[in-house]
Amino acid sequence: MENLKLDFQFGLEAGQMLEAVKSGQKPEKLSGLQSQVEEAFLTLTRESGKGHEFLGWLHLPGQLSEEALAPILEKAEDFRKKSQILVCIGIGGSYLGAKALVECMTPQLAQFIMGYPRVIFAGHQLCEDYYSELLAALNHYDYTVCVISKSGTTTEPAIAFRLVREHIEKKYGKEEARQRITVITDKEKGALKTLADQEGYTSFVVPDNVGGRYSVLTPVGLFPLALSGIDIRKLAQGAQSMQKLLCTEKLDWTSNIAAQYTLFRQYLYMQQGKKVELLTNFEPRLLYFGEWWKQLFGESEGKEGKGIFPSSANFTTDLHSLGQYIQEGERLFFETVLSMESQKTELVVPFEEADLDKMNFVAGKRVSYVNEKAEEGTCMAHSQQGSVPVLRIRIPHLDEYSLGQLIYFFEFACGLSGYTLEVNPFDQPGVEAYKKNMFKLLGKPGA
Repeated sequence: MENLKLDFQFGLEAGQMLEAVKSGQKPEKLSGLQSQVEEAFLTLTRESGKGHEFLGWLHLPGQLSEEALAPILEKAEDFRKKSQILVCIGIGGSYLGAKALVECMTPQLAQFIMGYPRVIFAGHQLCEDYYSELLAALNHYDYTVCVISKSGTTTEPAIAFRLVREHIEKKYGKEEARQRITVITDKEKGALKTLADQEGYTSFVVPDNVGGRYSVLTPVGLFPLALSGIDIRKLAQGAQSMQKLLCTEKLDWTSNIAAQYTLFRQYLYMQQGKKVELLTNFEPRLLYFGEWWKQLFGESEGKEGKGIFPSSANFTTDLHSLGQYIQEGERLFFETVLSMESQKTELVVPFEEADLDKMNFVAGKRVSYVNEKAEEGTCMAHSQQGSVPVLRIRIPHLDEYSLGQLIYFFEFACGLSGYTLEVNPFDQPGVEAYKKNMFKLLGKPGA
């Protein structure tokens, strides 16, 4: 199996220094920061830093045995047999990882493919029209429900589950509804755990030592992914291979791509004043992967007045909207490109005798070849003419193995980067501010 690779070709000064680091050198400009990353690596791998009680994800891939995956696969198959739609209820880390990988692996026009299982997400917002449309649509389909919440009292998923639970019980009756609802929640406590025990719902556990944004390789992500048809065994294999590469006793700068990525981005932030990281792709199926990545890094690093702001763009589409700013606007960001090295299908641009659109110069070439040259040309323009440092993460295939690698790579790099910044990468105290205000405005008792 091929592994992810980092390409610093368009990284400007930072890229040149990282190429030197990859070859075993220690550039003078990086020496102090390199030592900081090495210290952060030991803090992470020895589980001795702030938030260490939430480092369950660090060794999680190695625990994804066939025995551990079997109950998830069995229940997913049961749901696949009895439903055309799975309604997956959750917010933040309780849905973004699954949403990202479902978007990556599901045919982009799945709604037109008969019999293809659909996963519909709810509980991630409070739009009344959305829920009205969802409930109306569910009148016409057989469906099952997976609700994901450690506490069961988070506003958005709690309201969504009330609505959907009322609907499913009216449609199928309470007894049949029990067989169509699965919950993923705390092992012992919380409102959702209490309800699951009372109603007899099948339940899976959100591990105590894994925070939401790091939970995609737990049942939080694995169950909806299995139901959607994604091979979670291969996903686990990819994550396991990346764990072996990154989570080592000693940091090897020549092979540890998470450390290289951390050093690159923190050099640009700390020493060149780059405040924004723009995660881009030339593959539309990766759009929601950017959303998952933004939560991972935004909640982990944005503390104590510190942190790189995570943003994303989808090319070539956004080159026709954000492209001008990226090329010539304020130089406050750097760019990380998720670069696909292969496509699943082959499609050639046809030749036309009249050539009215003047496209015959690419006739006979694959569409993916044109896209590759668009990516390369964009990296050249942004770095060489626009002075934007660009890093490419080369992904061999958009398959479960590569996505498992990518998930663990970013999780490890995020923890490492947070410790390099000397913040706790595993808490999110600022998230509570809007909730407190909202509860007061809604008149919640005791708020």
